Amino acid sequence: MIIGVPKEIKASENRVALTPAGVNELVKRGHEVYVQSTAGEGSGFSDEGYQAAGAKISPTIADTYAKAKMIMKVKEPIEEEYGLIHKDHLVFTYFHFASYEPFTHAMIASRAVCLAYETVELPDRTLPLLIPMSEVAGRMAVQEGAKYLERPMGGRGVLLGGVPGVQPGKVLILGGGVVGTQAAKIAAGLGAMVTIMDVNLQRLRYLSDVMPANVYTQYSNEYNIRQLIKDHDVIIGAVLIPGAKAPNLITRDMLSAMKPGTVLVDVAVDQGGCVETCRPTTHEHPTFVIDNVVHYCVANMPGAVPYTSTIALTNATLPYAILLANHGWKVACGQRSDLRKGLNVVQGKVVYEGVAAAFNLKYVEVESVLS
Repeated sequence: MIIGVPKEIKASENRVALTPAGVNELVKRGHEVYVQSTAGEGSGFSDEGYQAAGAKISPTIADTYAKAKMIMKVKEPIEEEYGLIHKDHLVFTYFHFASYEPFTHAMIASRAVCLAYETVELPDRTLPLLIPMSEVAGRMAVQEGAKYLERPMGGRGVLLGGVPGVQPGKVLILGGGVVGTQAAKIAAGLGAMVTIMDVNLQRLRYLSDVMPANVYTQYSNEYNIRQLIKDHDVIIGAVLIPGAKAPNLITRDMLSAMKPGTVLVDVAVDQGGCVETCRPTTHEHPTFVIDNVVHYCVANMPGAVPYTSTIALTNATLPYAILLANHGWKVACGQRSDLRKGLNVVQGKVVYEGVAAAFNLKYVEVESVLS
């Protein structure tokens, strides 16, 4: 199969879909890999490194799309790329369809096969291609929250770890999944007082057992959230419903209950956000303030640490990419239920229920496109 790796053109996105090591694994199995010139520079990988691994360097993004049958990306295609995607393409990337309706319609119109990293799901309900970036984003959420809690950045001027004689700051984490767990580890390591909220009691019991003594758990409901937001310094939204829009757990009226300079970090922004007042921001302009509350809503947080992120992502996606390249999407998805759940839009049909529900679109059973 011919695989294309275009340069990411979303603002401040420095990651790339494959490392040279990943390219080498595909090439030695007989596949051709075209990497757009300078695609890896932001992550620290040169064109020469890709060529040494067996890749061919294509000069432009249009050339990369034109040559390839499978496109491997990091972020969803943006408007400039819509016209480059056609019915013969398999596009393998993070799509997050439920967050943006015009994009969903564009991919339906392209008639391409859209296989989303974020909805590939193992039998135990874990999301193997979302986990590595969730780990990065969860750890970064605390770093960013701590930074914007500083007074010159608009925050309350609280040091999360405190100092002798001064109590540490308080971090509230909404969601006890991968993002929430990683955020709690970093916040606890800094010495903050941390509370994780979730609706899954079994998960809360597990977290209560494994987390350090400065991490507390509490059942998530509106009443408890309203009580806790009054005295927490950093609030991290870490809620995920695979393939669907995130629920608004922090509503506009709740902001008035928070202390001026409180920092909201909405990691769920690329799925619509779990903070009602959230809107996607960029690394160049990461925050905005509403009702004296600082909002950090960067939709591609791991893009700020691209070397780490690119390697972690390739480690997870490569085995699936090899399956798709070796067998084609129909056979690979027919044989593997985890990969089949990654199919979101196929040849103009919406085959993922969460995407159809988000925009009231017709839902088609995925089995019908595999037969």
